Amino acid sequence: MKIKILFIAFLFALPLVQAIAQEHATVLLQQATAQAKKEHKNVFVMFHASWCGWCKKMEKNMESDACKKMFDDNFVTLRLTVQESPKNKALENPGAEALLEKYKGAKAGLPFWVVLDAKGTVLTDSFNAKDENLGCPSSVEEVAEFKTKLKKASKLTDKQIAVIAETFTIKK
Repeated sequence: MKIKILFIAFLFALPLVQAIAQEHATVLLQQATAQAKKEHKNVFVMFHASWCGWCKKMEKNMESDACKKMFDDNFVTLRLTVQESPKNKALENPGAEALLEKYKGAKAGLPFWVVLDAKGTVLTDSFNAKDENLGCPSSVEEVAEFKTKLKKASKLTDKQIAVIAETFTIKK
């Protein structure tokens, strides 16, 4: 009788556990590349964590009134959660850390981003010419490199890229 009750309890708890668990990163990436193919876009994959202030700044800039439409028109954006603190491990996307390693960003710091075409081929990433992570570009030099990478990996016009650059550059 106890086994039957435990089994029934397990069946009721399973959907709750599945609802709390994050989607596997490879599934999300497959969905994003399929959507990108359908919409003739590229995939902007951003690895982030809840504790990361620069990640929040990058998201805020990308979601700003000035930039959101341009990013949405050119990219399918995929945010994958990695490197969470022990108390927030449940926020991580299973498999995202392996993808971060695949794209050589595991030791780079957060945010780390990569732009893929609809087939999953890397078009550009957040490493600058010195092999340093741009993360959330904010200095004039970092934003200049970000502009070059956006031009390479999107159909953004020079005028649109200038608006993005203005949003991302921290004014002194």
